[in-house]
Amino acid sequence: MRDTRESRLLLVLLVAIAFALITVDIRAGEESPVDGARRAAAAVLGPVEMGVATAVDPVANAIGAVRDSGERHSRITVLERENAALKLKLGSEDRTRSRIQELDTMLKRAGAGQYGIKGAEVIAMGAAQGFSWTVTIDAGSKDGIQRDMTVLNGDGLVGRVTTVGPDTSTVLLANDPDFTVGTRLEKTGELGFATGQGDRALSVQMLNGRARISPGDRLVTFGSRANKPFVPGVPLGEVVRIDPAGSGLTRTVHVRPFVGFSRLDIVGVVVVPPRQDPRDAVLPPKPEPPKPTPTVTVTVTPSPAVSGRPTDEEER
Repeated sequence: MRDTRESRLLLVLLVAIAFALITVDIRAGEESPVDGARRAAAAVLGPVEMGVATAVDPVANAIGAVRDSGERHSRITVLERENAALKLKLGSEDRTRSRIQELDTMLKRAGAGQYGIKGAEVIAMGAAQGFSWTVTIDAGSKDGIQRDMTVLNGDGLVGRVTTVGPDTSTVLLANDPDFTVGTRLEKTGELGFATGQGDRALSVQMLNGRARISPGDRLVTFGSRANKPFVPGVPLGEVVRIDPAGSGLTRTVHVRPFVGFSRLDIVGVVVVPPRQDPRDAVLPPKPEPPKPTPTVTVTVTPSPAVSGRPTDEEER
């Protein structure tokens, strides 16, 4: 439209009419004379508005999703972090329960043998001072630890202390090839010397070549003079194989140690030896052998008719 005098007058007139209609509509309220025209316009333009809204809504939703994506990502991150913390907590609780049980078992073993022990934790494993099988524990001279003290856990003999520092100590494990300990066979009291063989069973030289030994027999430590480096009665292991008896005075048996040397955690250093030899008191009770399952035998006795013998009616 060209910008002429007539067009300007028409625009002013239309604006005046619009203000007049707005004023009349506001003052009349629900009885407004333009209400019918409003309803007619709504009936005509409503479908058009719905179509436009349908076309625009996905775009609006996408814009909203983009706007909220940062907040959702932050919440997902928080939830993932909470889940990870929960899993870690559950795992730590399981580990704590396991360690409490391990400590409880060790204290029961020490109580049965009347050993005074100092609890410690294994903090490192590996070679030290040329030894092949050693661990480092977090207890030293400040805790009353001395060289050549016996080390045990809830399963049995772990080793002996070889080096002592102010806060830590080195323990030579019982499966080290340089490790030797005197042994005594359960019940019979037959003596021997056990030597470590790394990840294989301990080799035990029995002093009596004619000693009666069977797989499953258990051994404990015999003890040393002045209880160093070994106190008596600490469970050592179970016989798994016996070499054939030769012409020598000794006999070799192979003993599986009770202690799992590759999974050590909580240990106890015997700082006060027992007043007397506990003998077999520290060994746990042997499990009872399984009882045989009773069998039922059913005997079938054939009737006279089945055996071929005629009945009274057949004889008649």
